[in-house]
Amino acid sequence: MKNFPDLPPLWTLAAFAVSWLFAQFLPFGKLPSFGVQLLGLAWIVLAVLLILWSVLYFRANKTTIEPHHTPTALITKGPYRISRNPIYLAMVVASIGWALWCGTLSAFVGPVILAWVLHNRFVLPEEAKLREAFGAKAEAYITKTKRWV
Repeated sequence: MKNFPDLPPLWTLAAFAVSWLFAQFLPFGKLPSFGVQLLGLAWIVLAVLLILWSVLYFRANKTTIEPHHTPTALITKGPYRISRNPIYLAMVVASIGWALWCGTLSAFVGPVILAWVLHNRFVLPEEAKLREAFGAKAEAYITKTKRWV
């Protein structure tokens, strides 16, 4: 995996694929179709809107959105007042929406794996980078604002 682009959107797409595969080949716990699919679609739309809102703050603060790069600004406004990781939260919400759309309980394997991967591969290392880059200011933000919600 040396040359694998280790990026959250790719992990999110992989979670979507896992959900679909489980729903197709290991279906367990069929969900009601129409209403649940609409709910899933709504979650996906809300997640995309949250991602777009969050990205605006990266652009406004002229800092990197790349997870493995060192940030040049500590973003604490907008969605970052509520969650330290609104983009990752939105990715998990979108994958839950997709699992609902897939229509089986087994499809929720994808979102569970995604949440674990994002937390361990991105959230925890990024918190360390924030502490390193911004010291006491980052520590105050981390103490005050929830990691997810």
